[in-house]
Amino acid sequence: MNALVATNRNFRLAARLLGLDSKLERSLLIPFREIKVECTIPKDDGTLASFVGFRVQHDNARGPMKGGIRYHPEVDPDEVNALAQLMTWKTAVANIPYGGAKGGIGCNPSDLSISELERLTRVFTQKIHDLIGVHTDVPAPDMGTGPQTMAWILDEYSKFHGYSPAVVTGKPIDLGGSLGRDAATGRGVLFATEALLNEHGKTVSGQRFVIQGFGNVGSWAAQLISENGGKVVAVSDISGAIKNSKGIDIPALLKHVKETRGVKGFHGADSIDPKSILVKDCDVLIPAALGGVINRENANEIKAKFIIEAANHPTDPEADEVSLIN
Repeated sequence: MNALVATNRNFRLAARLLGLDSKLERSLLIPFREIKVECTIPKDDGTLASFVGFRVQHDNARGPMKGGIRYHPEVDPDEVNALAQLMTWKTAVANIPYGGAKGGIGCNPSDLSISELERLTRVFTQKIHDLIGVHTDVPAPDMGTGPQTMAWILDEYSKFHGYSPAVVTGKPIDLGGSLGRDAATGRGVLFATEALLNEHGKTVSGQRFVIQGFGNVGSWAAQLISENGGKVVAVSDISGAIKNSKGIDIPALLKHVKETRGVKGFHGADSIDPKSILVKDCDVLIPAALGGVINRENANEIKAKFIIEAANHPTDPEADEVSLIN
């Protein structure tokens, strides 16, 4: 299901349960501002490459808009709209005084060199610098981006507006970043997992975990789960998928990923079809990659006893209905 269609469907269901006025419901579905920019850069070989960048600012009724920037081939207007809308609901539910926004560039960061990524980030920032800011819209890292990306945004933004460290979160500590920010989302996954398992008289220790996505969130979740006695038996990322029924050596895998930029080729586990990762036998399934990966087609095949959603909207509404029926 299309990401925006899925998000709107969930919101309309929540609006009916809350008894929201139809005019207010319609107003809350329409984003405050949508930005689409061309980002053309010289590549290292001297050729030119063009990418499309997006920033959707959904709502600022409760404070400055806030949301990540992702670099991924599947970034498109509907996905960014959906993610911006979800940020609005998340900050509101958590009672944090921010609104919602999201951004991204349609690209595959693994195909670009560090210098190309820097040029792309700086061009994107040049195109949107007058529409973001400390009291307006504060970007953050997301899939395919990280502290280095935020440092480039901060530096480029500061050329126009003076040194403004608060314009992004998730930046390096030396530039004013927060201690623990890098691990924060993955640690939240651990806490949510502990809370859910405790409700059922279980602990993380001894449970078998499958993690789809081994970026910032998935890798930190795997590391913390492993440190707490959990057994990670399968992992996937954009490069491929691996399994080891006895448990994957997560510290060794982290070292391998740092050196090769992917889980593919790790000698401590067997290669498997990435499409099969969600239906592997396990106690806890953690989708920590893209949205909509659990859908009506595969929901009945999932063998996990528990699902912890670490990605943004990884479960389609239709898959939720299958789970409710079953």
